[in-house]
Amino acid sequence: MAKTRALVKRRKAIRNIRKITRTMELIATARFKRAMDRAVQAESYTHRISDLVRDVSSAGVEYDHPLLEVHEPAERAKLLVLTANRGLCGGYNANVLRVSTQQWQQWQETFSETSLEVSGKRGIGAFRYRGITADQSYVEFEDRPRFDEVEAIAERYMADYAAGKLDRLDVVYTRFISTARQEAVVETLLPLSPVEPEESSEEDADDVKQGAREVQYELLPSPAGILEEILPMAFKVRLFKCFLDAAVSEQVARMIAMKGATENSDNIIREISMLYNRARQAEITKQIAEIVGGAELLN
Repeated sequence: MAKTRALVKRRKAIRNIRKITRTMELIATARFKRAMDRAVQAESYTHRISDLVRDVSSAGVEYDHPLLEVHEPAERAKLLVLTANRGLCGGYNANVLRVSTQQWQQWQETFSETSLEVSGKRGIGAFRYRGITADQSYVEFEDRPRFDEVEAIAERYMADYAAGKLDRLDVVYTRFISTARQEAVVETLLPLSPVEPEESSEEDADDVKQGAREVQYELLPSPAGILEEILPMAFKVRLFKCFLDAAVSEQVARMIAMKGATENSDNIIREISMLYNRARQAEITKQIAEIVGGAELLN
């Protein structure tokens, strides 16, 4: 009897866990759809503004912008790491932290001055555990990062780069490729490159290689004036796209992890139910045998 009671309690506990994982799966699915819509819209805008920068730059204008200037020698580097505030999302945080830790160790040997900024409680705690304190930390970015919040960070980066306080900026985040594939990558945002092959479509890349792409713009008042306006915006949009990709990838990872946990709970519940039925059947058989034995003794 004690064994069946223990199995009943265990099955009840697993069922309660299943309710939690199933609810988290549904919440992550809803958040993923919202974040995915925003990421797709931002990706289209990022591609178009990158195409515009490439086309204007190909107009033959000689133009120098602080964001395009390569600082040599590069001595001051900053690493921005984008993680999640919560766990239960599979290997999402672990993959980002593995890549960022390797990059940070390489930078310690390459640059004379390095600084670290981390977004997400998981990343902040992980670096603190390793004895690395972040110069800036952010915990306000969830599944819906706002452009004005990212813009404030981008403005500070651009000001430091233009003033010579920063020579290189890298961002470690999880790039969203598809629902089945997300990849932790390191992307260099400063110095800003006007031509980004990974942000252009395959057709545009083929046109650039073949020299078949022609500028179809009439640039007024001047190409330099247009670049002065769109280069800072291009940097802000690229940084914002990193935050959006990280948010989408987090929700996908949590959705998949919670779905797997729910399926495992179903399997465990079925196994416990089979064990309970067998134990209960054995107890009933034992009780019947005892009754039959007692009746024979009375006769």
